[in-house]
Amino acid sequence: MSVVNLSEQKLVNGQFADEVLKHTGVNVRDCYQCGKCSAGCPIAFAMDIRPNRVIRMVQLGMKDEVLESRTIWVCATCSTCTARCPRGVDPARIMDGLRIMALEAGKTANAENEVAVHKLFMDSIGKYGRLYELELFLRLTLKTGFLFKNTDLALPMLTKGKLSFLPTKLKGANEVKKIIEAAARLEGEQA
Repeated sequence: MSVVNLSEQKLVNGQFADEVLKHTGVNVRDCYQCGKCSAGCPIAFAMDIRPNRVIRMVQLGMKDEVLESRTIWVCATCSTCTARCPRGVDPARIMDGLRIMALEAGKTANAENEVAVHKLFMDSIGKYGRLYELELFLRLTLKTGFLFKNTDLALPMLTKGKLSFLPTKLKGANEVKKIIEAAARLEGEQA
């Protein structure tokens, strides 16, 4: 690799890291790849790229690979990674920013089911002020084509009171809806 190409590569790398910094306020350059975020992640088993690798890929300017990954949609944003980071990097916030960037760039084809869960979840919260699990389950099974794939879980959840037939609407549901709409506007989505 020539010196010119190396300089161009550094510029490309820096551009993606700068975009992530702009969207999240988190400087990915502070990460030195200790791996504590991935080691503590309760969802890492379901990810196609572990959290520390996502951050490294951002550092390397691998924008398309990161934005097309399922990992950014699988992340539960539990912030275990953030709590464990010795450098003060916030991987959970980075994942949020990457989801926004993926939506803006239209790079969600590899994670259609995960994107569907995200959108249906937020629709339910906006509608009721809280999650209405049964509606989420039914709408998700219809949207993804996995009709009744997990029905064996529904009966035990119903009998234990973990799933209700009717939604509970919170008193402040309209305020929650306004917050979600404002957040969507900030993210650049259509509210």
